[in-house]
Amino acid sequence: MIRIVIVEDDVFLLNSLQLVLKSNDKIEVIGTFHHPALAIKEIPILNPDIVLMDLDLGRNEINGIDCIIAIKEKSPHILFLILTIYEDHDKVFQALSAGALGYILKSSGKEKMIDAIYDLYEGGSPMSPSIARKIAASFNQKTATNTLYTDILTNREKEVLDWISKGKIEKEVASELYISIKTVKNHITNIYAKLQVNTRVEALNKYYSKDKNNH
Repeated sequence: MIRIVIVEDDVFLLNSLQLVLKSNDKIEVIGTFHHPALAIKEIPILNPDIVLMDLDLGRNEINGIDCIIAIKEKSPHILFLILTIYEDHDKVFQALSAGALGYILKSSGKEKMIDAIYDLYEGGSPMSPSIARKIAASFNQKTATNTLYTDILTNREKEVLDWISKGKIEKEVASELYISIKTVKNHITNIYAKLQVNTRVEALNKYYSKDKNNH
């Protein structure tokens, strides 16, 4: 059972999310918050597996990124999945820098959200395709692929990473490449090991960057 907490200032949306998640027998909603200060205080005590976090928490002085930073200081193991309307580059990187490992749009739909929760829980870093494209594009503005790392990845690993850069989760990558999800997971594990990274964003950053600091 995946234990979830939701932080969302829109009470209608909060209730809608709760209903969607409660209909899934592999997910348990153990807490909901619409005030960030209370979320910061209570979430470390509840100790969920994943927090669904809205970035814009209305008129509150504390936003979603502030929440992530504060909660991560107390409970670094808790996973954060951003659920938001924002696609802009700065918001994405601020959230990821704060410690979020997934970033999906509220317009993604119920199935995509559930898939993202599973993906994050199983070690992935789910992102909406439009977000992943922005991240990949930001790296490509600086460079083409880093030849040092293209040489150590197999062709299949490069294909997997390419689909990840387009926002595909493991199930979708498996479908595109006509391989099993387990095989995709194995390729991702190998990619992480070869690039010496722990997340998809780090992998994309290293693969698409020629920054000397990455060598």
